[in-house]
Amino acid sequence: MLPNRPRPVVLTIAGSDSGGGAGIQADLKAFMALGCHGLSAIAALTAQNTRGVTAIHRPPRRFLRAQLDALFDDFPIQAVKIGMLGTVPVIETVAEVLAERAAVNIVLDPVMIASSGARLSERRALDALRRRLLPLADVLTPNLPEAEALLGRQINNEDAQSEAALALLSQVRGGVLLKGGHLPGDTLTDLFLQRDGQCHTWQHRRLPIEGHGTGCTLASAIAARLARGDSQLEAAGHAIAFLQRALGAAYRPGAGPLHVPDALRAMA
Repeated sequence: MLPNRPRPVVLTIAGSDSGGGAGIQADLKAFMALGCHGLSAIAALTAQNTRGVTAIHRPPRRFLRAQLDALFDDFPIQAVKIGMLGTVPVIETVAEVLAERAAVNIVLDPVMIASSGARLSERRALDALRRRLLPLADVLTPNLPEAEALLGRQINNEDAQSEAALALLSQVRGGVLLKGGHLPGDTLTDLFLQRDGQCHTWQHRRLPIEGHGTGCTLASAIAARLARGDSQLEAAGHAIAFLQRALGAAYRPGAGPLHVPDALRAMA
């Protein structure tokens, strides 16, 4: 008889990347690498490879609700990672279920634009994201273009990054990890602002690769670490270190310019 070894259960609500480098696929790899059991509710299907997104299909709202109800009815979900949602009905459905189920440790990665530049969200969905999901976020993990979209302002230096993190903090129930990879320079700074106003930063040397799926992997790693009992700051620090290892194990699976961080190889 096989031993029963319970693992923390983490749910990802996001889009499926047919190329395997981002979205649901990246999330599940990160959960497994960090010792968690991964669940998935697919909010969108993409026709995607290493060179970009060519088409997006969104399942009916009722089907998304059925996925979420099935998972919450059966599993003790200890953290939730939210990625690409894209439309107002999808965002409203996710917000309704998470509120009804009193979901905890919600990590929101507000995916709106793919690394290739393809827009993944309706413009109307931005307001719904602000109104319905930001108030539920225990950790918000935008990159700078996403933060600019949420705030309606430019972020072009580290002072503006700090000001943006503070503005976003007022809209969430937890902390904000504002990633600095889109600022110029050889060193990038990730900034985590906690609910009590304390700020922590991590600085990294810019790596000579483009990492497809990095935001998904980072947010999923934070969710996994929260499910394992870390504080928000601890989870952010562990997840950033995990992503750096994943990037060190990156490889090129397709013909495009993007490198996929391999979370499983990073833990080998």
